[in-house]
Amino acid sequence: MEERILTNDDVYLEGPKPRILELGFAWKVFWEFIKSFRTLHFVGPCITVFGSARTKPGSFYYTAAEEFGKQIAAAGFTTLTGGGPGIMEAANKGAFENGGTSVGINIVLPHEQSANPYLTKGITMQYFFTRKVLLVKYSYAFVVLPGGFGTMDEFFEALTLVQTKTITQFPIILFGTQFYQPLYEYMQKMVAEGMASAPDLNYVLLTDSIPEAMNHIKKYVTTYYTVKQRRKIWWLFEPK
Repeated sequence: MEERILTNDDVYLEGPKPRILELGFAWKVFWEFIKSFRTLHFVGPCITVFGSARTKPGSFYYTAAEEFGKQIAAAGFTTLTGGGPGIMEAANKGAFENGGTSVGINIVLPHEQSANPYLTKGITMQYFFTRKVLLVKYSYAFVVLPGGFGTMDEFFEALTLVQTKTITQFPIILFGTQFYQPLYEYMQKMVAEGMASAPDLNYVLLTDSIPEAMNHIKKYVTTYYTVKQRRKIWWLFEPK
């Protein structure tokens, strides 16, 4: 007998459902993308900041994320985060309080994660995979501060997309040598074991210096890109 899964969105990865429900799910994903593309189309070139939602205000990495937001704004980029608390809040706060554009892409979780109060524009997504697409799609660089499983997922997805040339070789910053040195050494072990290529490590800068990180990003962007204003077309006007 064919097994069916109950019609609950929370189990959309747990096997087949009736085909009409699969079609409904696909439509919801499509519509979530369309609304998000319209919202983010004119926010300008972004730098995405990843990091833990559990980092407390006043801590070293929270303060560093604030400074990153400030420096990103000063460089003329939009600060893009997952929109929640911790590192995300700090980066948005640094940009928001220094006149920059601060964007958050929040996620609906069983234990609700509310958007932080430092957003000039925010979106709430239902699915992690749609959210991750948006966090990558509009960015010219990725800054990864200390975090947990979600941060590691985001870091390795960005690195994999760059390594496979699915996206351009945008800079990836691992900030916090004390935290990330063991991970970086394990990546070197992957190379030594033939599981990764040595040039792939060149995509990642491990540093404790915010100026070094920002100069690395600016050098890449100014070398390979010219930033110019997008011309608005009537049917692409961003929603109010």
